[in-house]
Amino acid sequence: MNTPWWIVLLVVALLAGVALGFFIARQYMMKYLKDNPPINEDMLRMMMMQMGQKPSQKKINQMMSQMSKANEKSTKKVSKK
Repeated sequence: MNTPWWIVLLVVALLAGVALGFFIARQYMMKYLKDNPPINEDMLRMMMMQMGQKPSQKKINQMMSQMSKANEKSTKKVSKK
């Protein structure tokens, strides 16, 4: 008679572990990407040179600020959901 309770407890613990693991991994990745953005100024400069543009520091700063604003907007949208 005690066997069904153990099965229910096992299923609930498994679901709670999966949910908790998902949210911890999500928070870790968001923090990691915020601290280590995938594109930095050197990469942006190389991409612009490959496209045939001569990158000035002003252009690079503008593009970096646009990308950070877009990243902040997407982060706010994700956190609101």
